[in-house]
Amino acid sequence: MTQDELFKVLVAHCKEYGFIFPSSEIYDGLAAVYDYGQMGVQLKNNIKNYWWEAMTRLNENIVGIDSAIFMHPRIWEASGHVGAFNDPLIDNKDSKKRYRADVLIEDYLGKIEEKIEKEVAKGRKKFGEAFDEAQFRATNPNVLREKAKWDEVHNRYVAAEKANDFAEYRQIIIDCGIVCPISGTCNWTEVRQFNLMFSTSMGSTADGANLIYLRPETAQGIFVNYLNVQKTGRMKIPFGIAQIGKAFRNEIVARQFIFRMREFEQMEMQFFIKPGTELDWFKKWKETRMKWHVNLGMGADNYRFHDHEKLAHYANAATDIEFNFPFGFKELEGIHSRTNFDLGNHQKFSGKKIEYFDPEENTSYTPYVIETSIGVDRMVLAVLSHSYTVEPLENGEERVVMRIPAPLAPIKVAVMPLVKKDGLPELAQKVVDELKYDFSYQYDEKDSIGKRYRRQDAIGTPFCVTVDHDSLVDGCVTVRERDTMKQERVKIEDLRAMIEKKVSLTNLLRNL
Repeated sequence: MTQDELFKVLVAHCKEYGFIFPSSEIYDGLAAVYDYGQMGVQLKNNIKNYWWEAMTRLNENIVGIDSAIFMHPRIWEASGHVGAFNDPLIDNKDSKKRYRADVLIEDYLGKIEEKIEKEVAKGRKKFGEAFDEAQFRATNPNVLREKAKWDEVHNRYVAAEKANDFAEYRQIIIDCGIVCPISGTCNWTEVRQFNLMFSTSMGSTADGANLIYLRPETAQGIFVNYLNVQKTGRMKIPFGIAQIGKAFRNEIVARQFIFRMREFEQMEMQFFIKPGTELDWFKKWKETRMKWHVNLGMGADNYRFHDHEKLAHYANAATDIEFNFPFGFKELEGIHSRTNFDLGNHQKFSGKKIEYFDPEENTSYTPYVIETSIGVDRMVLAVLSHSYTVEPLENGEERVVMRIPAPLAPIKVAVMPLVKKDGLPELAQKVVDELKYDFSYQYDEKDSIGKRYRRQDAIGTPFCVTVDHDSLVDGCVTVRERDTMKQERVKIEDLRAMIEKKVSLTNLLRNL
């Protein structure tokens, strides 16, 4: 199964088992908008809870807020979004389809990287333990040829980005023979800017309405509340403000399921610091955030840093934590040193003094900021795509299992009477009553026990508890573990402690 085929199967699985649905599906859907089903919303909430507790409970100098989606339109002028929040747009004249020019080039570079990795994989298979990857990359003619091609295109692309040269974007696309995937032609329009903000109006009448925007990020709600939080919380620098909330971007090309959507959710933290210390804090937060990801146990080799070569107008350092999605390494979280751009501009546009008085140095200054920003939906996709596994069984059949990290699993335990008679459902209900205050659960008595196990595997439930006839005698139940399928007898009174040990968010946080 190719990676593309795997991704399509995953999308279908998410719908079939109640993780994610196309929005407004009975009206033929709405492009790049999705609804979270009963399993998906639990997974999403567990991810948000893991982030929130790691930020606000484990750091006594970080607090949380929840700012409004509607904000004064001058805020977006101060932040630079009205004038500079644009993507390079290009259309194919034959298919009439619209694309981001930079994404077309990045995908082309990604295909070259895939060719290089395939050559390396061939070499590894051919030479076995004697394989010297560094030497192979430095001497293999196929690798060197593709690397030279990659370097040439990449250097042109970086130069075009820095110069904001849209004509060069188009020329790179033409020179590389990048075609529209629909029409298969290179019949491209010129590249032009496209502002990503959704606008609406606020007011009781059309004539008296004010133009406002749906926020394209949650960060500005933190910046405009800096003074409120700092004063009411008696916060001392360094300190942070965290927020989880919806954001909206009118993406040119929203694609790859929930990876790029027009309505999405962000988990952002702005950390306010003394000017001159930003690069030290930038390094610290890079390490802290990577540890948070790796702590989930999805494999350290599935993450990497990608430093920005072209910095945003507000940043003096920036990096992405990329995850190995089914379609390659892509951005999962951004970490930026935003300098004092935001607070400085809000001070300028609002006319309000936004500074911090340092009692130790008896001086005032506008704080610098380190930002960590992660897309909740991308995090959900990372967990789902890594967890989806088709596993062969000894009897020649297969099982589909979602190996979701146990603390994030939507359902922690399923309770099942072996049969629907002989007092087993009643005892199973007593087990549910023992567990339901601590864990999300399902009670299932329909179909054979094997089919019930498969259903729980498909939604990622870590434990299945089966009540059988022996349970009526010895007070024990059979506990089946999802990943290994091993079964053991456990006393009913010991169940809670056993399950808690593996699914506890507290234990996950202790590892940070």
